[in-house]
Amino acid sequence: MFFNAADKALWRLALPMIFSNITVPLLGLVDTAVIGHLDSPVYLGGVAVGATATSFLFMLLLFLRMSTTGLTAQAYGAKDPQRLARALVQPLCLALAAGAAIVLLRMPLIDLALHIVGGSEAVLEQARRFLEIRWLSAPASLANLVLLGWLLGVQYARAPVILLVVGNVLNIVLDVWLVMGLHMNVQGAALATVTAEYATFFIGLLMARRVLALRGVSLLMLKNAWRGDIRRLLALNRDIMLRSLLLQLCFGAVTVFGARLGADVVAVNAVLMTMLTFTAYALDGFAYAVEAHSGQAYGARDDSRLLAVWHAACRQSGIVALAFALIYGLAGEQIIALLTSLPSLQQLADRYLVWQMILPVIGVWCYLLDGMFIGATRGAEMRNSMAVAAAGFALTLLTVPTLGNHGLWLALTVFLALRGASLAAIWRRHWRRGIWFS
Repeated sequence: MFFNAADKALWRLALPMIFSNITVPLLGLVDTAVIGHLDSPVYLGGVAVGATATSFLFMLLLFLRMSTTGLTAQAYGAKDPQRLARALVQPLCLALAAGAAIVLLRMPLIDLALHIVGGSEAVLEQARRFLEIRWLSAPASLANLVLLGWLLGVQYARAPVILLVVGNVLNIVLDVWLVMGLHMNVQGAALATVTAEYATFFIGLLMARRVLALRGVSLLMLKNAWRGDIRRLLALNRDIMLRSLLLQLCFGAVTVFGARLGADVVAVNAVLMTMLTFTAYALDGFAYAVEAHSGQAYGARDDSRLLAVWHAACRQSGIVALAFALIYGLAGEQIIALLTSLPSLQQLADRYLVWQMILPVIGVWCYLLDGMFIGATRGAEMRNSMAVAAAGFALTLLTVPTLGNHGLWLALTVFLALRGASLAAIWRRHWRRGIWFS
């Protein structure tokens, strides 16, 4: 059947995650619109620099969500309340400790980040003001990654939506009030985010408390949950963090090499990357669902369920990826016109539109396989796969002097293709040998 019970179960988690993911770029759009209406461009530049530094730091710590989802889904599949408690408490303690360290060390960290970025003193001063407040949210921001991962792992479909949508909507409302109403400028934008992060944290705790009670997790289990198997958690987080670092470096290289090709190329790539990011957010909804369902099957040691999840994910996300490719093929020029009003940039962007049709169809498989490996908590193999893909990306960059910006987009395509191919080869080998669950 083309749409069976496994497909329905996949959509039950994927659809809410797709809608909630879409609120993330919306938040950035509102930030830009609000700060962009102030009387000097240095405010917008400062927020852009501060947001980039924050994104880089917190993306490196995204392993907290990924590892939590995998461990929680396995405990959920095994119907083990003690492991379920441990899957929440241990990473939550780790997140709060890392967040506290960022708060305490934020001044030297900000100095280092701004030194690396460089540029106008006026812009850097606004970035500093933004970051000094923004990074106060670190404990809540990192804890929210854990809560999101845990609630996703127990397949509480509404919870991630509520957390992301409520947090982002509150952020937007406070943004407008503090920046436009109280004229707090960049400090207002930072304070809006900090307030929204802590509000989301407390809502997440209430949701987790409800699920814990429903799953039979006692207070005694929670008190003892910080003990046991901590080495496995640290090793898993180390591997996923290294994977995330390689991912960040490769995408950062796109900006760096684009800058060497000229200001127009940087601007065009920013427009095209917006389209790619939107596609990735949508397809990531399926990856999140695969994490939860494959982790549950892994915990229950249910190979038939795992295959059902995989086949459903291939069918449904494959259709969505093809839909994106078709939309970009038929209406790509109109979408670009909405993103930039400059005719010269529109014409230049149209030359590279073909890559936006290719990338969804190539990239969807690495997103799905990431979900399979996160569900199985196979962090070392994800790290190794990313290293292979990064090496392929670096080698393909050698075509940039000849192919120009097409070489840059070719490198990104090779990167996504190698991620998918290497993970598929590892999974196929383990499956044939019957050792996927070992």
